[in-house]
Amino acid sequence: MEFGSIVTFLEDKTILVTGATGFLAKIFVEKVLRVQPKVKKLYLLLRAWDAHAAVLRFQNEVTGKELFRVLKEMWGENFSSFILEKVVVVPGDISSEGLGIEDSDLRYEIWD
Repeated sequence: MEFGSIVTFLEDKTILVTGATGFLAKIFVEKVLRVQPKVKKLYLLLRAWDAHAAVLRFQNEVTGKELFRVLKEMWGENFSSFILEKVVVVPGDISSEGLGIEDSDLRYEIWD
């Protein structure tokens, strides 16, 4: 599969990323957001006690890294709104039943 067809494939797709603070996941998230800004939504599962802790962890360990510099330059002052539109930070734990997602509405949204 060629790179261009992968980019086309990702358009309007919804993707669940587990281990979002890990090395490969950060690279994947940055690459998808940079080359296919028309991705519908990225749900990022982060181990955290609650939504607030998950968002802080996302900001510190993912978008706060140098890896996102180019994306920040591309979007400028609109970077935060772009991230809010495309990324949903999900507090949970891959080793727990139902991925440890406590919010039943969010769990249904992801499953849908």
